[in-house]
Amino acid sequence: EVQLVESGGGSVQAGGSLTLSCALTGFEFGDSTVGWYRHAPGSECKLIAHLSASDLPTYYEDSVKGRFNISLDNAKHTVSLQMDDLKPEDTAVYYCVAVTYGVAVRRAEGPPCDFAFFDYWGQGTQVTVFS
Repeated sequence: EVQLVESGGGSVQAGGSLTLSCALTGFEFGDSTVGWYRHAPGSECKLIAHLSASDLPTYYEDSVKGRFNISLDNAKHTVSLQMDDLKPEDTAVYYCVAVTYGVAVRRAEGPPCDFAFFDYWGQGTQVTVFS
């Protein structure tokens, strides 16, 4: 069974930093993509970063470019999101997501967001940025 468990959320003053971590268990990293979505109050869920085990370029949504950095520790099976220069508009629930290509998966029901092609997601972690 694949499980994704996020940690590291919390409250921080604008301009501060947080690092989110996602521990992936039972997940095949061979040909895969891992990433982060966020769901801000009153807004749709948005994919903000992803990276792939292949040579595909790392993606960042425009509003986080230059401030967020996604990384993968293969040995620890952990994907992290370093968030710097946080702004109040970064306040959201952040979800870790993952997909292994070429593997048929029965997705869990009732996802909190439309996670597009990602087959797995975590429970989410709250990030609150106050001014």
